[in-house]
Amino acid sequence: MDFGKIAGMESESRQEGNRKFPCTGGNGRRPGKRPGSLLVCRLWVQALWTALSNGYAAGFLKGRIYMGATKSACAPGLNCYSCPGALFACPIGALQAVISSRQFTFSCYIFGFLMVFGSLFGRLACGWLCPFGLVQELLYKLPLMKKKRRLPGERYLRRAKYGILAVFVLILPAVVVNVAGIGSPWFCKYICPSGTLMGGIPLLLANPGLRAAAGILFSWKAFVLIAVVVLSVRLPRPFCRYVCPLGAAYGLFNPVSMFRFRVDADKCISCGQCRRACPMDIKVFENPNSMECIRCGACIEACPTKAIGASFIMAGACKKKNGAAVRGS
Repeated sequence: MDFGKIAGMESESRQEGNRKFPCTGGNGRRPGKRPGSLLVCRLWVQALWTALSNGYAAGFLKGRIYMGATKSACAPGLNCYSCPGALFACPIGALQAVISSRQFTFSCYIFGFLMVFGSLFGRLACGWLCPFGLVQELLYKLPLMKKKRRLPGERYLRRAKYGILAVFVLILPAVVVNVAGIGSPWFCKYICPSGTLMGGIPLLLANPGLRAAAGILFSWKAFVLIAVVVLSVRLPRPFCRYVCPLGAAYGLFNPVSMFRFRVDADKCISCGQCRRACPMDIKVFENPNSMECIRCGACIEACPTKAIGASFIMAGACKKKNGAAVRGS
């Protein structure tokens, strides 16, 4: 076997991978920059879903929350219940409402919804069906500030969302209660910037009485929102990385969900293009089903050797495909 020839071919392949990407039409542009690409398709899906799931226009005009029949169902993404146009409930808000009630009983619907969606798709809702995820992506596209890929202490910051899920969503609403035995939705009340943007601000703008009553708590929530907005201009999806409890819940299912990413080890050249394209800064070539992955597909478009794919497959299925090693199957 001529190892020198093989090494030369691999070097040429790496250079080719650095010069251009598939799906660029040979013009050298990065993936997602041309009409019809997966990125553009995903942005359209996000925008359409945001418009449809918040389609009660009268709510914005009158400053009233929609209370129709569909409000008893949950949307898969982080979509504030108090948004005047929201047609569905938020899973995190609904979960806190059940836990904080005086007669708390295990909610088969809420937990079942999260488990079924997570088992099927993992964090796919974060990348395709989350209105606040769309807001962050559009902010990052603004030609303002020097862009960063990660923050100091990134590894530890990413763990914060699991603590927020445990403490602010599950424990505090159940443990800290008033004299009537009713708790508060701690995450929605003190942290959630999506609720401030999509619920608090539209309601205040439409209701003079609410504006007069807004106090320190709303000022704090506005500060949190501003911090997330500023950070989103500089860093891809900071709220999704460090704070979002819904993403944390879905992420627990990523390693075992039926919808999975896979990397063909024989095609992968470890060039790192997938990580550079990934908004979550994941080493896809090492762990394609990381709990951080939002299933956006940017890595699939960026891969110069088409080594990355996605499909529905049972976790723990055969690690070989046509004799080739496959990571993530």
